Amino acid sequence: MTQSFTVRTHKSEENLSKKDQLAWKIAEVATDPVELDDAVVEAVINRIIDNAAVAAASLMRRPVVAARSQALAHPYSPGSTVVGEDAEKRFSPEWAAWANAVAVRELDYHDTFLSAEYSHPGDNIPPVLAVAQHTQRSGYDLLRGIATGYEIQIDLAKAISLHQHRIDHVAHLGPSAAAGIGTLLNLDTETIFQAIGQALHTTTATRQSRKGEISSWKAYAPAFASKVAIESVDRAMRGETSPTPIYEGEDGVIAWMLSGPEASYQVALPGPGESKRAILDSYTKEHSAEYQAQAWIDLARKLHNEHPELVDPKNIEKVVIFSSHHTHYVIGSGAKDPQKYDPSASRETLDHSIPYIFAVALQDGSWHHVDSYSPARANRPDTVELWQKITTEEDPIWTKRYHSLDPLEKAFGGRVEITMADGSKLVDEIAVADAHPLGARPFARADYIRKFRTLAQDVLESKEIERFIRVAENTADLKAKQLSELTIVAKPGLLASASYPKGLF
Repeated sequence: MTQSFTVRTHKSEENLSKKDQLAWKIAEVATDPVELDDAVVEAVINRIIDNAAVAAASLMRRPVVAARSQALAHPYSPGSTVVGEDAEKRFSPEWAAWANAVAVRELDYHDTFLSAEYSHPGDNIPPVLAVAQHTQRSGYDLLRGIATGYEIQIDLAKAISLHQHRIDHVAHLGPSAAAGIGTLLNLDTETIFQAIGQALHTTTATRQSRKGEISSWKAYAPAFASKVAIESVDRAMRGETSPTPIYEGEDGVIAWMLSGPEASYQVALPGPGESKRAILDSYTKEHSAEYQAQAWIDLARKLHNEHPELVDPKNIEKVVIFSSHHTHYVIGSGAKDPQKYDPSASRETLDHSIPYIFAVALQDGSWHHVDSYSPARANRPDTVELWQKITTEEDPIWTKRYHSLDPLEKAFGGRVEITMADGSKLVDEIAVADAHPLGARPFARADYIRKFRTLAQDVLESKEIERFIRVAENTADLKAKQLSELTIVAKPGLLASASYPKGLF
Protein backbone atom coordinates (compact mmCIF):
# COMPACT_ATOMS: atom_id res chain seq x y z
CA MET A 1 0.00 0.00 0.00
CA THR A 2 1.30 3.44 -0.97
CA GLN A 3 2.68 5.48 1.94
CA SER A 4 2.51 9.27 2.15
CA PHE A 5 5.07 11.21 4.17
CA THR A 6 5.09 14.81 5.34
CA VAL A 7 8.49 16.31 4.57
CA ARG A 8 9.46 19.63 6.17
CA THR A 9 12.41 21.54 7.57
CA HIS A 10 13.58 20.60 11.07
CA LYS A 11 15.80 22.73 13.28
CA SER A 12 19.08 21.14 14.25
CA GLU A 13 18.05 20.77 17.88
CA GLU A 14 15.04 18.70 16.82
CA ASN A 15 17.53 15.95 15.91
CA LEU A 16 15.33 14.36 13.25
CA SER A 17 15.77 10.59 13.26
CA LYS A 18 17.54 9.17 10.24
CA LYS A 19 14.69 6.74 9.63
CA ASP A 20 12.20 9.63 9.49
CA GLN A 21 14.09 11.40 6.69
CA LEU A 22 12.92 11.34 3.07
CA ALA A 23 16.29 10.04 1.83
CA TRP A 24 15.92 7.04 4.16
CA LYS A 25 12.36 6.39 2.97
CA ILE A 26 13.61 6.44 -0.63
CA ALA A 27 16.43 4.05 0.29
CA GLU A 28 13.89 1.68 1.85
CA VAL A 29 11.97 1.60 -1.44
CA ALA A 30 15.23 0.81 -3.24
CA THR A 31 16.01 -2.11 -0.94
CA ASP A 32 12.51 -3.65 -1.09
CA PRO A 33 13.01 -6.95 -3.00
CA VAL A 34 9.57 -6.87 -4.65
CA GLU A 35 9.42 -8.57 -8.06
CA LEU A 36 8.54 -6.66 -11.25
CA ASP A 37 5.10 -6.79 -12.85
CA ASP A 38 5.03 -8.05 -16.43
CA ALA A 39 3.74 -4.65 -17.58
CA VAL A 40 6.72 -2.96 -15.94
CA VAL A 41 9.19 -5.36 -17.60
CA GLU A 42 7.55 -4.59 -20.95
CA ALA A 43 7.73 -0.85 -20.32
CA VAL A 44 11.39 -0.85 -19.21
CA ILE A 45 12.42 -2.77 -22.32
CA ASN A 46 10.46 -0.31 -24.47
CA ARG A 47 12.41 2.56 -22.93
CA ILE A 48 15.76 0.81 -23.37
CA ILE A 49 14.91 0.59 -27.09
CA ASP A 50 13.72 4.21 -27.08
CA ASN A 51 16.95 5.44 -25.50
CA ALA A 52 19.02 3.50 -28.04
CA ALA A 53 17.01 5.08 -30.86
CA VAL A 54 17.65 8.67 -29.85
CA ALA A 55 21.26 7.93 -28.93
CA ALA A 56 21.84 6.50 -32.41
CA ALA A 57 20.37 9.59 -34.05
CA SER A 58 22.74 11.85 -32.12
CA LEU A 59 26.00 9.89 -32.46
CA MET A 60 27.68 12.40 -34.75
CA ARG A 61 26.34 15.59 -33.18
CA ARG A 62 28.98 17.87 -31.69
CA PRO A 63 28.04 17.66 -27.96
CA VAL A 64 27.85 13.86 -28.19
CA VAL A 65 31.20 13.60 -29.95
CA ALA A 66 32.76 15.79 -27.26
CA ALA A 67 31.27 13.71 -24.42
CA ARG A 68 32.36 10.50 -26.14
CA SER A 69 35.91 11.82 -26.52
CA GLN A 70 36.03 12.40 -22.76
CA ALA A 71 34.85 8.85 -22.06
CA LEU A 72 37.36 7.35 -24.49
CA ALA A 73 40.13 8.92 -22.42
CA HIS A 74 39.10 6.71 -19.48
CA PRO A 75 39.46 3.04 -20.52
CA TYR A 76 38.82 0.58 -17.70
CA SER A 77 38.31 -3.11 -17.04
CA PRO A 78 35.82 -4.64 -16.59
CA GLY A 79 34.17 -1.30 -17.33
CA SER A 80 31.14 -0.31 -19.42
CA THR A 81 30.32 0.19 -23.08
CA VAL A 82 29.96 3.54 -24.84
CA VAL A 83 27.24 3.81 -27.47
CA GLY A 84 28.64 3.64 -30.99
CA GLU A 85 31.94 2.07 -29.93
CA ASP A 86 32.78 -1.63 -30.25
CA ALA A 87 31.33 -3.59 -27.34
CA GLU A 88 34.75 -5.08 -26.58
CA LYS A 89 36.04 -1.63 -25.64
CA ARG A 90 35.30 -0.81 -22.02
CA PHE A 91 35.48 2.44 -20.10
CA SER A 92 35.13 3.65 -16.54
CA PRO A 93 31.41 3.38 -15.71
CA GLU A 94 30.90 6.99 -14.64
CA TRP A 95 32.44 8.26 -17.88
CA ALA A 96 30.53 5.73 -19.99
CA ALA A 97 27.29 6.86 -18.32
CA TRP A 98 28.32 10.47 -19.00
CA ALA A 99 28.82 9.89 -22.73
CA ASN A 100 25.74 7.71 -23.12
CA ALA A 101 23.50 10.09 -21.19
CA VAL A 102 24.52 13.02 -23.42
CA ALA A 103 23.73 10.91 -26.49
CA VAL A 104 20.32 10.04 -25.08
CA ARG A 105 19.40 13.61 -24.13
CA GLU A 106 20.96 15.59 -26.99
CA LEU A 107 17.90 15.55 -29.25
CA ASP A 108 15.38 15.86 -26.38
CA TYR A 109 13.54 12.94 -27.94
CA HIS A 110 13.04 10.31 -25.22
CA ASP A 111 10.46 9.83 -22.49
CA THR A 112 8.91 12.35 -20.14
CA PHE A 113 6.83 12.69 -17.00
CA LEU A 114 5.26 16.02 -16.09
CA SER A 115 3.60 16.91 -12.81
CA ALA A 116 4.58 19.33 -10.03
CA GLU A 117 8.05 19.01 -11.61
CA TYR A 118 9.28 18.05 -15.07
CA SER A 119 11.39 15.00 -15.74
CA HIS A 120 12.86 12.69 -18.35
CA PRO A 121 12.95 9.46 -16.33
CA GLY A 122 14.72 7.62 -19.17
CA ASP A 123 17.79 9.53 -17.96
CA ASN A 124 18.04 6.86 -15.23
CA ILE A 125 18.91 4.17 -17.77
CA PRO A 126 22.49 5.18 -18.74
CA PRO A 127 23.94 5.22 -15.19
CA VAL A 128 22.16 2.05 -14.08
CA LEU A 129 23.15 0.22 -17.28
CA ALA A 130 26.78 1.37 -17.06
CA VAL A 131 27.10 0.10 -13.48
CA ALA A 132 25.30 -3.14 -14.37
CA GLN A 133 27.80 -3.83 -17.15
CA HIS A 134 30.79 -2.91 -14.98
CA THR A 135 29.66 -5.11 -12.07
CA GLN A 136 28.43 -7.88 -14.37
CA ARG A 137 24.86 -8.05 -13.11
CA SER A 138 22.06 -9.90 -14.86
CA GLY A 139 19.47 -8.45 -17.20
CA TYR A 140 16.77 -8.86 -14.58
CA ASP A 141 18.92 -7.01 -12.03
CA LEU A 142 19.17 -4.22 -14.57
CA LEU A 143 15.41 -4.06 -15.04
CA ARG A 144 14.87 -3.87 -11.28
CA GLY A 145 17.37 -1.03 -10.95
CA ILE A 146 15.81 0.94 -13.78
CA ALA A 147 12.30 0.42 -12.36
CA THR A 148 13.49 1.90 -9.05
CA GLY A 149 15.04 4.90 -10.81
CA TYR A 150 11.77 5.60 -12.62
CA GLU A 151 9.75 5.11 -9.44
CA ILE A 152 11.75 7.56 -7.35
CA GLN A 153 12.12 10.27 -9.97
CA ILE A 154 8.42 10.19 -10.85
CA ASP A 155 7.34 10.11 -7.19
CA LEU A 156 9.53 13.13 -6.46
CA ALA A 157 8.26 14.92 -9.58
CA LYS A 158 4.68 14.41 -8.41
CA ALA A 159 5.37 15.92 -5.01
CA ILE A 160 8.15 18.51 -5.16
CA SER A 161 8.33 21.38 -7.64
CA LEU A 162 11.87 22.47 -8.42
CA HIS A 163 11.22 24.81 -11.35
CA GLN A 164 9.04 27.02 -9.14
CA HIS A 165 12.28 27.98 -7.42
CA ARG A 166 14.34 28.00 -10.62
CA ILE A 167 16.09 24.75 -9.70
CA ASP A 168 16.79 22.40 -12.61
CA HIS A 169 14.84 19.13 -12.65
CA VAL A 170 17.99 16.97 -12.56
CA ALA A 171 17.99 17.54 -8.79
CA HIS A 172 15.44 14.70 -8.71
CA LEU A 173 17.58 12.59 -11.05
CA GLY A 174 20.65 12.41 -8.83
CA PRO A 175 18.73 10.72 -5.97
CA SER A 176 16.69 8.49 -8.30
CA ALA A 177 19.75 7.21 -10.17
CA ALA A 178 21.57 6.58 -6.89
CA ALA A 179 18.55 4.63 -5.64
CA GLY A 180 18.34 2.68 -8.90
CA ILE A 181 22.01 1.71 -8.68
CA GLY A 182 21.43 0.70 -5.07
CA THR A 183 18.65 -1.68 -6.13
CA LEU A 184 20.80 -3.04 -8.95
CA LEU A 185 23.67 -3.83 -6.58
CA ASN A 186 21.45 -5.04 -3.73
CA LEU A 187 23.05 -2.53 -1.36
CA ASP A 188 21.85 -2.02 2.20
CA THR A 189 19.56 0.84 3.20
CA GLU A 190 22.28 2.79 5.02
CA THR A 191 24.60 2.83 2.00
CA ILE A 192 21.84 3.88 -0.40
CA PHE A 193 20.71 6.56 2.08
CA GLN A 194 24.19 8.11 2.12
CA ALA A 195 24.48 7.90 -1.67
CA ILE A 196 21.12 9.63 -2.17
CA GLY A 197 22.14 12.48 0.12
CA GLN A 198 25.43 13.01 -1.68
CA ALA A 199 23.78 12.84 -5.09
CA LEU A 200 21.11 15.39 -4.18
CA HIS A 201 23.59 17.75 -2.53
CA THR A 202 25.75 17.90 -5.65
CA THR A 203 23.06 18.04 -8.38
CA THR A 204 21.08 21.11 -7.36
CA ALA A 205 21.61 23.79 -10.00
CA THR A 206 19.65 26.69 -11.48
CA ARG A 207 17.34 26.45 -14.48
CA GLN A 208 19.40 28.93 -16.46
CA SER A 209 20.44 25.90 -18.52
CA ARG A 210 16.89 26.05 -20.00
CA LYS A 211 16.49 29.82 -20.23
CA GLY A 212 17.47 32.41 -22.83
CA GLU A 213 20.05 31.17 -25.33
CA ILE A 214 19.96 27.48 -24.45
CA SER A 215 23.31 25.74 -24.85
CA SER A 216 24.52 22.16 -25.11
CA TRP A 217 24.59 22.00 -21.31
CA LYS A 218 20.90 21.07 -21.53
CA ALA A 219 22.10 17.69 -22.83
CA TYR A 220 24.99 17.49 -20.36
CA ALA A 221 23.00 18.32 -17.20
CA PRO A 222 21.43 14.84 -16.81
CA ALA A 223 24.77 13.27 -17.75
CA PHE A 224 26.38 15.20 -14.91
CA ALA A 225 23.69 13.92 -12.52
CA SER A 226 24.30 10.37 -13.80
CA LYS A 227 28.04 10.64 -13.24
CA VAL A 228 27.56 12.18 -9.79
CA ALA A 229 25.11 9.41 -8.81
CA ILE A 230 27.65 6.72 -9.68
CA GLU A 231 30.41 8.52 -7.80
CA SER A 232 28.09 9.02 -4.82
CA VAL A 233 27.33 5.31 -4.66
CA ASP A 234 31.05 4.53 -4.90
CA ARG A 235 31.85 6.86 -1.98
CA ALA A 236 28.98 5.51 0.12
CA MET A 237 30.13 1.94 -0.51
CA ARG A 238 33.53 2.99 0.87
CA GLY A 239 31.84 4.20 4.07
CA GLU A 240 31.72 7.92 3.33
CA THR A 241 28.65 9.88 4.44
CA SER A 242 26.47 12.72 3.16
CA PRO A 243 25.09 15.97 4.61
CA THR A 244 22.22 14.91 6.88
CA PRO A 245 19.33 15.58 6.86
CA ILE A 246 19.70 16.66 3.24
CA TYR A 247 16.08 17.55 2.49
CA GLU A 248 14.89 18.51 5.97
CA GLY A 249 17.97 20.16 7.49
CA GLU A 250 17.92 23.70 8.86
CA ASP A 251 20.27 24.68 6.04
CA GLY A 252 19.00 21.95 3.72
CA VAL A 253 17.28 21.79 0.34
CA ILE A 254 13.73 22.61 1.46
CA ALA A 255 14.76 25.52 3.68
CA TRP A 256 17.02 27.32 1.22
CA MET A 257 16.41 25.99 -2.29
CA LEU A 258 12.70 25.17 -2.28
CA SER A 259 9.71 26.65 -0.44
CA GLY A 260 11.47 27.67 2.77
CA PRO A 261 11.62 26.56 6.41
CA GLU A 262 7.86 26.89 6.94
CA ALA A 263 6.94 24.73 3.95
CA SER A 264 5.99 21.07 3.88
CA TYR A 265 5.57 18.51 1.09
CA GLN A 266 3.54 15.32 0.89
CA VAL A 267 5.60 12.62 -0.82
CA ALA A 268 3.96 9.31 -1.71
CA LEU A 269 6.16 6.24 -2.11
CA PRO A 270 5.41 2.52 -2.58
CA GLY A 271 4.89 0.64 0.67
CA PRO A 272 6.70 -2.60 1.55
CA GLY A 273 5.92 -5.28 -1.00
CA GLU A 274 4.23 -2.82 -3.36
CA SER A 275 5.25 -3.03 -7.02
CA LYS A 276 7.27 -0.18 -8.51
CA ARG A 277 4.90 0.79 -11.34
CA ALA A 278 5.61 4.51 -11.81
CA ILE A 279 7.17 3.92 -15.24
CA LEU A 280 3.65 3.17 -16.48
CA ASP A 281 2.69 6.80 -15.77
CA SER A 282 5.39 8.14 -18.11
CA TYR A 283 5.21 8.63 -21.87
CA THR A 284 7.64 8.90 -24.75
CA LYS A 285 7.95 11.31 -27.66
CA GLU A 286 6.95 10.72 -31.25
CA HIS A 287 8.59 14.02 -32.21
CA SER A 288 11.97 15.51 -31.36
CA ALA A 289 10.77 18.49 -29.32
CA GLU A 290 9.97 19.57 -25.76
CA TYR A 291 7.15 17.34 -24.49
CA GLN A 292 4.59 20.15 -24.25
CA ALA A 293 5.11 20.62 -27.97
CA GLN A 294 4.15 17.02 -28.84
CA ALA A 295 0.39 17.58 -28.85
CA TRP A 296 0.78 20.89 -30.68
CA ILE A 297 2.75 19.24 -33.47
CA ASP A 298 -0.02 16.66 -33.81
CA LEU A 299 -2.70 19.36 -33.87
CA ALA A 300 -0.73 21.42 -36.40
CA ARG A 301 -0.37 18.31 -38.57
CA LYS A 302 -4.14 17.81 -38.43
CA LEU A 303 -4.86 21.46 -39.26
CA HIS A 304 -2.38 21.35 -42.15
CA ASN A 305 -4.28 18.46 -43.72
CA GLU A 306 -7.73 19.92 -43.08
CA HIS A 307 -7.00 23.58 -43.90
CA PRO A 308 -4.26 23.94 -46.54
CA GLU A 309 -4.85 27.70 -46.63
CA LEU A 310 -3.08 27.96 -43.26
CA VAL A 311 0.28 27.31 -44.91
CA ASP A 312 0.39 30.87 -46.30
CA PRO A 313 0.92 33.46 -43.53
CA LYS A 314 -0.79 36.11 -45.65
CA ASN A 315 -4.08 34.32 -44.97
CA ILE A 316 -3.59 34.65 -41.21
CA GLU A 317 -3.86 37.70 -39.00
CA LYS A 318 -2.81 36.07 -35.73
CA VAL A 319 -2.55 32.74 -33.89
CA VAL A 320 -3.10 32.49 -30.13
CA ILE A 321 -2.30 29.26 -28.30
CA PHE A 322 -4.14 28.87 -24.98
CA SER A 323 -2.42 26.33 -22.78
CA SER A 324 -0.98 25.60 -19.35
CA HIS A 325 1.13 27.85 -17.20
CA HIS A 326 4.21 25.79 -18.09
CA THR A 327 3.68 25.94 -21.84
CA HIS A 328 3.09 29.69 -21.75
CA TYR A 329 5.91 30.66 -19.40
CA VAL A 330 8.59 28.11 -20.31
CA ILE A 331 8.28 27.48 -24.05
CA GLY A 332 5.78 30.18 -25.01
CA SER A 333 5.74 33.95 -25.37
CA GLY A 334 5.22 34.27 -21.60
CA ALA A 335 8.89 33.39 -21.13
CA LYS A 336 9.71 36.80 -22.62
CA ASP A 337 12.76 35.30 -24.30
CA PRO A 338 13.37 37.12 -27.60
CA GLN A 339 15.45 34.13 -28.65
CA LYS A 340 12.24 32.11 -29.04
CA TYR A 341 11.42 34.29 -32.06
CA ASP A 342 14.96 34.51 -33.42
CA PRO A 343 15.67 32.58 -36.67
CA SER A 344 19.36 32.41 -35.75
CA ALA A 345 18.69 30.83 -32.35
CA SER A 346 20.29 27.51 -31.40
CA ARG A 347 18.55 24.22 -31.99
CA GLU A 348 18.18 23.83 -28.23
CA THR A 349 16.36 27.19 -28.09
CA LEU A 350 14.05 26.41 -31.02
CA ASP A 351 13.21 23.10 -29.36
CA HIS A 352 11.84 25.20 -26.48
CA SER A 353 9.86 27.64 -28.66
CA ILE A 354 6.25 26.61 -29.20
CA PRO A 355 5.64 29.55 -31.60
CA TYR A 356 8.42 28.24 -33.87
CA ILE A 357 7.40 24.60 -33.57
CA PHE A 358 3.72 25.26 -34.29
CA ALA A 359 4.59 27.43 -37.31
CA VAL A 360 6.82 24.81 -38.92
CA ALA A 361 4.49 21.89 -38.18
CA LEU A 362 1.52 23.86 -39.50
CA GLN A 363 3.31 24.60 -42.76
CA ASP A 364 4.94 21.19 -43.24
CA GLY A 365 2.28 18.90 -41.80
CA SER A 366 5.12 16.84 -40.27
CA TRP A 367 8.15 17.05 -37.99
CA HIS A 368 11.72 15.87 -38.51
CA HIS A 369 14.37 15.68 -35.81
CA VAL A 370 16.99 17.35 -38.05
CA ASP A 371 15.32 19.11 -40.97
CA SER A 372 12.73 20.95 -38.87
CA TYR A 373 15.53 22.70 -36.95
CA SER A 374 17.90 23.46 -39.79
CA PRO A 375 19.02 27.09 -40.23
CA ALA A 376 17.51 27.10 -43.71
CA ARG A 377 14.16 25.97 -42.34
CA ALA A 378 14.20 28.47 -39.47
CA ASN A 379 15.09 31.34 -41.79
CA ARG A 380 12.48 30.68 -44.49
CA PRO A 381 10.75 34.06 -44.97
CA ASP A 382 7.17 32.77 -44.95
CA THR A 383 7.90 30.75 -41.81
CA VAL A 384 9.39 33.77 -40.05
CA GLU A 385 6.33 35.80 -41.03
CA LEU A 386 3.94 33.19 -39.61
CA TRP A 387 6.12 32.58 -36.56
CA GLN A 388 5.94 36.24 -35.51
CA LYS A 389 2.14 36.07 -35.55
CA ILE A 390 1.97 33.29 -32.96
CA THR A 391 1.66 34.03 -29.26
CA THR A 392 0.64 32.03 -26.20
CA GLU A 393 -1.60 32.69 -23.21
CA GLU A 394 -2.18 30.77 -20.03
CA ASP A 395 -5.64 29.23 -19.65
CA PRO A 396 -6.50 28.24 -16.04
CA ILE A 397 -8.49 25.25 -17.31
CA TRP A 398 -5.47 23.78 -19.08
CA THR A 399 -3.18 24.61 -16.15
CA LYS A 400 -5.54 22.69 -13.87
CA ARG A 401 -5.53 19.73 -16.24
CA TYR A 402 -1.73 19.86 -16.50
CA HIS A 403 -1.40 19.51 -12.72
CA SER A 404 -4.19 16.99 -12.24
CA LEU A 405 -3.22 13.71 -10.57
CA ASP A 406 -6.08 11.97 -12.35
CA PRO A 407 -4.54 10.36 -15.47
CA LEU A 408 -7.86 10.66 -17.30
CA GLU A 409 -7.93 14.43 -16.74
CA LYS A 410 -4.21 15.22 -16.97
CA ALA A 411 -3.39 16.95 -20.26
CA PHE A 412 -0.54 18.80 -21.95
CA GLY A 413 -2.30 20.44 -24.87
CA GLY A 414 -4.76 23.28 -25.14
CA ARG A 415 -6.83 25.35 -27.54
CA VAL A 416 -5.69 27.32 -30.57
CA GLU A 417 -7.56 30.27 -32.05
CA ILE A 418 -6.50 31.30 -35.53
CA THR A 419 -7.87 34.62 -36.75
CA MET A 420 -7.87 34.73 -40.53
CA ALA A 421 -7.15 37.79 -42.64
CA ASP A 422 -10.82 37.90 -43.71
CA GLY A 423 -11.93 38.15 -40.06
CA SER A 424 -13.11 34.56 -39.69
CA LYS A 425 -11.82 32.44 -36.85
CA LEU A 426 -10.71 28.80 -36.72
CA VAL A 427 -10.69 27.14 -33.28
CA ASP A 428 -9.46 23.65 -32.40
CA GLU A 429 -7.97 21.85 -29.40
CA ILE A 430 -6.04 18.77 -28.34
CA ALA A 431 -5.55 17.30 -24.86
CA VAL A 432 -2.68 14.83 -25.25
CA ALA A 433 -0.23 13.84 -27.96
CA ASP A 434 -1.23 11.10 -30.38
CA ALA A 435 1.51 8.83 -28.95
CA HIS A 436 0.36 9.33 -25.33
CA PRO A 437 -1.26 6.29 -23.65
CA LEU A 438 -4.60 8.12 -23.95
CA GLY A 439 -3.84 9.58 -27.37
CA ALA A 440 -5.09 8.76 -30.85
CA ARG A 441 -2.24 6.30 -31.53
CA PRO A 442 -0.59 5.19 -28.24
CA PHE A 443 2.99 3.96 -28.57
CA ALA A 444 3.47 0.20 -28.18
CA ARG A 445 6.47 -2.12 -28.72
CA ALA A 446 6.13 -2.00 -32.51
CA ASP A 447 6.25 1.82 -32.43
CA TYR A 448 9.40 1.86 -30.29
CA ILE A 449 11.06 -0.58 -32.68
CA ARG A 450 9.99 1.45 -35.69
CA LYS A 451 11.39 4.61 -34.06
CA PHE A 452 14.68 2.80 -33.42
CA ARG A 453 14.95 1.50 -36.99
CA THR A 454 14.16 4.94 -38.41
CA LEU A 455 16.65 6.86 -36.28
CA ALA A 456 19.40 4.24 -36.52
CA GLN A 457 19.28 3.51 -40.25
CA ASP A 458 21.94 6.08 -41.20
CA VAL A 459 24.45 5.17 -38.49
CA LEU A 460 24.06 1.44 -37.86
CA GLU A 461 24.27 -1.47 -40.27
CA SER A 462 20.97 -3.31 -40.74
CA LYS A 463 22.29 -6.46 -39.08
CA GLU A 464 23.33 -4.40 -36.04
CA ILE A 465 19.87 -2.87 -35.83
CA GLU A 466 18.23 -6.29 -35.80
CA ARG A 467 20.82 -7.70 -33.37
CA PHE A 468 20.15 -4.97 -30.84
CA ILE A 469 16.38 -5.41 -31.07
CA ARG A 470 16.74 -9.13 -30.37
CA VAL A 471 19.00 -8.53 -27.37
CA ALA A 472 16.86 -5.71 -25.94
CA GLU A 473 13.65 -7.72 -26.19
CA ASN A 474 15.41 -10.50 -24.27
CA THR A 475 16.82 -8.23 -21.53
CA ALA A 476 15.06 -10.04 -18.67
CA ASP A 477 16.88 -13.27 -19.53
CA LEU A 478 20.36 -11.86 -20.18
CA LYS A 479 23.16 -13.39 -18.11
CA ALA A 480 25.78 -11.24 -16.44
CA LYS A 481 28.36 -11.36 -19.21
CA GLN A 482 25.71 -10.73 -21.88
CA LEU A 483 24.89 -7.19 -20.72
CA SER A 484 27.73 -5.83 -22.85
CA GLU A 485 25.55 -6.74 -25.84
CA LEU A 486 23.01 -4.15 -24.73
CA THR A 487 24.67 -1.39 -26.72
CA ILE A 488 24.80 -0.22 -30.32
CA VAL A 489 27.86 -0.27 -32.58
CA ALA A 490 28.19 2.30 -35.37
CA LYS A 491 28.91 1.49 -39.00
CA PRO A 492 32.61 0.80 -39.64
CA GLY A 493 34.57 4.05 -39.94
CA LEU A 494 31.68 6.32 -38.98
CA LEU A 495 32.92 7.43 -35.57
CA ALA A 496 36.47 7.84 -36.85
CA SER A 497 35.19 10.44 -39.32
CA ALA A 498 34.22 12.76 -36.45
CA SER A 499 36.48 15.60 -35.39
CA TYR A 500 37.26 14.88 -31.76
CA PRO A 501 38.01 17.99 -29.69
CA LYS A 502 41.02 18.18 -27.40
CA GLY A 503 40.71 18.86 -23.69
CA LEU A 504 42.56 17.96 -20.52
CA PHE A 505 42.49 14.19 -20.93
